[in-house]
Formats: sequence, structure tokens, C-alpha cells
Amino acid sequence: MARKLKILAFLLLVLLPQSVFSISFALDSIRTWGKFPNFCVDVYYWGDHFFNGYDSTYVKATGTKFNIKGRLNSWIDFYQFELPNDVRMSLVSDPSSSAGIWLTYMAVSVGYDMNVSKYFGGRPQARKRFNFEFNCALFAAEMYLVTNDVGTRIFRFDGDRSDLNFHGINTKWFGLDTYYFFNNKHYSQAAAFNYSRLQQKSQGSFFAGFSYMRHRYDFDFSLLPPYMREKLPSSWPDYTYKVVTNHYLIKVGYGYNWALGNWTLAISESPLIGLRRGKVGVEDDYKYSLSLSNRIRFGAVYNFRKLFVGAQGNFDAFLLRDTETTLLSSALSMDFSVGYRFNLW
Repeated sequence: MARKLKILAFLLLVLLPQSVFSISFALDSIRTWGKFPNFCVDVYYWGDHFFNGYDSTYVKATGTKFNIKGRLNSWIDFYQFELPNDVRMSLVSDPSSSAGIWLTYMAVSVGYDMNVSKYFGGRPQARKRFNFEFNCALFAAEMYLVTNDVGTRIFRFDGDRSDLNFHGINTKWFGLDTYYFFNNKHYSQAAAFNYSRLQQKSQGSFFAGFSYMRHRYDFDFSLLPPYMREKLPSSWPDYTYKVVTNHYLIKVGYGYNWALGNWTLAISESPLIGLRRGKVGVEDDYKYSLSLSNRIRFGAVYNFRKLFVGAQGNFDAFLLRDTETTLLSSALSMDFSVGYRFNLW
């Protein structure tokens, strides 16, 4: 009995490490684990072909499942008021910048961004920006959130230049977009904005979908100098301007990728039109009205073997009107990334 136990222990010591380290997460190896894993692999291949079935003459896969990248992000927001008596007021925020490292496996990314604005001569910022994107050949889904409860600068008022710090602001923009690419076999938005595909030949596509937005703005102008306050609408209670609106929109647009050797250059433009329900400025009750906004994206990516370097920009603009006031609010963001693609299995 003791001899048999020794033989069994020897076999375990010799064979077990080999078994452990020979485990592979390659899909063909997963098939050998049993019927259900084999079924899951078949479902994965079907889904990948259905959702990412590009024409390889125009778009091809990177050949890797992982990438790691360093990212620097910076953004600013603008507000343009048109008031009675042709009075205009323009506000702009200080840039907010963050830097971080992100690890991506296929469509899933995790990472951490640190506020670096204070290290470049600016004051610490509490403004926040969140962005999530899912992109495949057929469609894309995006969600974003931008808040500003720190402050801006009034740089123009009633035709005169100004440089007045303004802290009476609390704004929040939330948006959710889903849209379908019509030329989905030949055009890849992911090649320019997600680094997950390679555009082989120049091509573009129309796209269309639905969007939801929610805006909450609270401007308190009571601390402005008297010469400014006297030109604000008399109907604003205590010199405040507030907005609470929901927007239900149809999104249409067109994107184009230029494939220039190792470079991919991209531009995308998409107006949004629909209904707005909410209160704007002096309105007392929730009302329905026309809603208009627009998004422009541009990008440049350089791919060299498994390395990539990319720059992207987004410009969003929203138009809000009531009986006395027109507000054009907008945000500009820029991303710079350097990354490396690789496989672990």
C-alpha cells in the first residue's frame, strides 16, 4: 500500500505541473473542454462574424486581443448667451486634463486616470467627464457625462472683451447614443477611434440612430458687477438662469476614413434633431419644443506593427431657447494615446 502511494505521489509531482501549465485559452483549445465550451466557441465565432463581418479588402482585424495604452485627455466647455437688446455674453472654462493607463481585452477596458491639471500651472479642477463607447461593424453605442461645478471665465460681454472669473455655475450633460452603419462591410469607425481594427482602403458610411440627452444648468449671475447685472433680462429671478430638459432625438450622420499607408485619418459629423421636454429660463411649466444639437469627431491614428499612436477630438454643441434667451453650449475634448497590442494566448 505504501509503495502504491509513493508511485501515485511521484506521478502527481511529475504530471500535475505539466497539466497546469499546458492549459491554453485559445479558442480551439477551449473546444476540447467539453460540449458546452465547444458550443460557446461556436456562438462566439457566429457573433464575431455577424457583428464584425468586414470585407477584408477594406477592413481587417489587428490580429491581437489585448492592448495597453497611456492616454492624455483634455477638455473645455463653452457657453454663449444671446440676451434681449442684442446683448451677448460668452463664457469658457479652464482646460481640465487627466492622464492614465488603460488595459483592453477585446471590447472591455479597465484603467485609471489621474487629474494632472494642477501640475501644469492650473488650479485643481473638480469638473468631471465620463465617456463609454461600444463599437462593432454594424452599430455603435456611446454614453457620456460632463459636469462643471467649479467655474468659468466671462471673456466677452455686450461686445467688449472681459476676463472675469465666474463661479456661479453648476451644469451637467448626460447623453446616450445608438446608431447603425449602413456601409458596415467597408467602413470601420473603430479603426479610427477605438484602435481595434485597421482600415485598409479609404471608405465612408452614412449612419442613423436614436439619442437621449438630459441637461441641467444652473447659472447664478447675482455676484456680477452692477454694469453687467443691469443688462441681464429683468425676468430672471435674482439674476439666475436655470435649465432642466430631456431630449429625444434622431441621429443622422456620415463618417469617412482615409487609409494612407500606416496612417488612418477620420472625420465624422452627425446632426441630431427631435423633441425637447423641460423648462428653460423663465418657462414655468414643462413644455415640448424642437431640439437641435450636433457632434463632430476627428481622429488620426498611426499603426506600426503592434504599436499605435492616436489623437482624437470631439466637439458637441447644444442649442437651447426660451422666449427671451438663446444659449449655445458646447464642449471640446481631445485625447492622445500611445499603445501596444499583444496576445497572451
